Amino acid sequence: MKRNKMKTNGFVFSKYEEPFKTPFEKLFEIFRELITHTSGDLDEALDWLEQLDKEYKLTDENYTIEDFVEDLKKKGYIREEIEPDGSGGMTITAKTERAIRQQALDQIFGKLKRGTAGNHRTNRIGRGDEHTGDFRNYQFGDSLDSISMTESLRNAQINNGIGNFNMTQDDLVVEETHYKSQMSTVLMIDISHSMILYGEDRITPAKKVAMALAELITTRYPKDTLDILVFGNDAWPISISDLPYLNVGPYHTNTVAGLQLAMDLLRRKRNTNKQIFMITDGKPSCIRERDGSYYKNSMGLDPYIVDKCYNAARQARKLHVPITTFMIAQDPYLTQFVKEFTNANQGKAFYTGLKGLGEMIFEDYEANRKKRIKG
Repeated sequence: MKRNKMKTNGFVFSKYEEPFKTPFEKLFEIFRELITHTSGDLDEALDWLEQLDKEYKLTDENYTIEDFVEDLKKKGYIREEIEPDGSGGMTITAKTERAIRQQALDQIFGKLKRGTAGNHRTNRIGRGDEHTGDFRNYQFGDSLDSISMTESLRNAQINNGIGNFNMTQDDLVVEETHYKSQMSTVLMIDISHSMILYGEDRITPAKKVAMALAELITTRYPKDTLDILVFGNDAWPISISDLPYLNVGPYHTNTVAGLQLAMDLLRRKRNTNKQIFMITDGKPSCIRERDGSYYKNSMGLDPYIVDKCYNAARQARKLHVPITTFMIAQDPYLTQFVKEFTNANQGKAFYTGLKGLGEMIFEDYEANRKKRIKG
């Protein structure tokens, strides 16, 4: 008698092996990180890369830093720019800017698959695109493609019998679907001097988040809109291509100017769903007066400036624009300000260190995908 062997399933563990990378790919991954930290300064990034090479032996005689730079040129990641006065040098290209955004997306949000329509699901059911699994009786005006033929045939058999098959309007069943909406987001980035004070680099993580969010929206949610602005003494919009070069300045923090510009940008959008993300690490310390002068106070929380911030938050609330504040600070008095600011807007606030900033913004962006359309 022959005994059949029983086949069992189980786990087979093996030592992790990193996917093969060419010398160029290994150096390019480091290069993209360095170019973000240097705000697009190619010469500085290459200097850092050479220092790392000396310390960690990143290259050998078969592939040198000079070979890497030549490959960057051949592959279109850097090019030479000549100024009208004859001066010039090598600079990164739009291809590198896109590669930096993709790396930021991978680092912060993980490997994401591209969506098809890029729409945001709402909680309102009706004639839409996303199936819910819920059914209702057919009503006059429902489209034919919304009819569930399986459920309708089942009803016809139950109501009229199989032998003499007959289907009436009363047998028809429609599957509920969710409306899908679009989202307009404004991302505000604080570029006041405090973003690099006390030996802590806060602007680089903020840049990475902005680049990742830009890449996320343009690739996975292409029907959404994203505007980015920076605020110091004043506020001004920047393009996605400006993000790698973003740096702080000798500025105070004019939060009100940023909020006013954000609301102006959102007023021009036709999307029903609008929101503001604000990344900041410091207290509001500057207001521009009607005569064009600036009122500044870096000592504590100035009641005059703070009240202006609360008024801007209430104004956004009236426009149905929630503000999500990502505070990169833990000072109790700043935390209290953000709490009151958030209450005035009825928005949300996250108190975070630098490490978790990207994941938190990603989770909040995903959460805000489910927005009810006001009829």
